[in-house]
Amino acid sequence: MLNAILSDDLPKSRILAVVLAAILIGLAFAPFLFPGAQAINTAAKICIFIVLVASYDLLLGYTGIVSFAHTMFFGIGGYGVGLALYSFGPGWLVILAGLLIALVVAVVLALLIGLLSLRVRAIFYAMITLAVASAVAFLATQFSEYTGGEDGRSFRVPEVLRPGFRLVDGQIFGVDINGRILAYYLVFVAALTLFLMALRVVNSPFGRVLQAIRENDMRAEALGYRVVYYRTVANCLAAAMAVCAGAMSALWLRYTGPDTTLSFAIMLDILLMVVIGGMGTMYGAVVGATLFIVAQNYLQKLMASGSAATEAIPLLSKLLHPDRWLLFLGILFVLSVYFFPTGIVGRLRGRR
Repeated sequence: MLNAILSDDLPKSRILAVVLAAILIGLAFAPFLFPGAQAINTAAKICIFIVLVASYDLLLGYTGIVSFAHTMFFGIGGYGVGLALYSFGPGWLVILAGLLIALVVAVVLALLIGLLSLRVRAIFYAMITLAVASAVAFLATQFSEYTGGEDGRSFRVPEVLRPGFRLVDGQIFGVDINGRILAYYLVFVAALTLFLMALRVVNSPFGRVLQAIRENDMRAEALGYRVVYYRTVANCLAAAMAVCAGAMSALWLRYTGPDTTLSFAIMLDILLMVVIGGMGTMYGAVVGATLFIVAQNYLQKLMASGSAATEAIPLLSKLLHPDRWLLFLGILFVLSVYFFPTGIVGRLRGRR
C-alpha cells in the first residue's frame, strides 16, 4: 500500500523516513500541536513551498534545466485566483475559473518558452527565462489599474474559509474549528496531493527519460528520444505545479502582489531549498522547504533570546542581535553545502 502511494520511491533511509514522518505528522496536526497564528502561518507556507520547490526540482534536479522564471508561474497562479476573486467576488466557481485561466496561460507560456529556447545552451536558456520573468514582473507593477501595481490586491474568499466561520460549536482538542483551520487543511491536502502526483511523474517511464536527458542529453537523443519534446513537457508540468502553489498562496493570504509571488528573492529562496534538501530527490523539497522556512521564521526569535542571555558579553550580544539573522542563515547554508554536497536527502540515502 505504501509502495503504491509513494510510487515505489521509499525514503531508503531510516533517519530520512523518521524525518519525513515527523514533518508529515507536524503539518497534518499543526493547528492542534502548535497553537498561535505564527505557527499555522509557518505550516501553511511550508506546504505551499514544498509544492513550489518540488516543481522546480522537476526542472533542475530531474531534467537539468536551469530556469529563473519559476516565480513568474507562481505569480500567474496567485494573480489568476486573486484577481478573479477581486473582480467577481468570493465563490468556488470563481476560484476554479481563475485557476483554470492561470493554468492555460502558464502552460502556453511555458510551451512557447520551451519550444523557442530549450534548444540553446543551459546558460542562455537561464538568461532568457530571467528576461521573461522580469518583463512579467514589470507588467504586473505597471498595469496598476488591473493588478493593483506595487500594492497588489486584497480580496475576500468564500465564507467557509473566513476566520468568522465556525464548522462546529465549541472546541476540538482546545482549538476552534473555524474557517482559518479549514483554509489550512485545504492548503495541506492540495499540497500533499500535488506532491504525490509529482512523485508519480518522476518515477514513471517519462521521469526516467528526464533523468537520462539530465545525465547525457546527446546519448538520449542518439537512443531516439526527442530531448526538446521531453524538456518542454517537463517545463509545462513544472509551470502547472507552480501555478497551483501560487493559487494556494493567494487563498491562504487573501492577497496577491509582486512581493509575495513575483519577487526574485523568492526565486533565490527556492534555489536554496532545492540545494539544501538535495537536487533530484522529491523528498529533498520537503526537507529543504521545512528547514529553510522554520529557520526564516524562528531564527530571529532564537537569536533575540541568545542576545538577551549574553548581555554581559557585549560583543557576543551584538553578534546575536536578531537583525543579523540573515548572516547566520547564510552560515547555515554554507555549512549545509559543505557537509551535505548532495543535499540532506542525498547524504542520508548515500549513507544507507
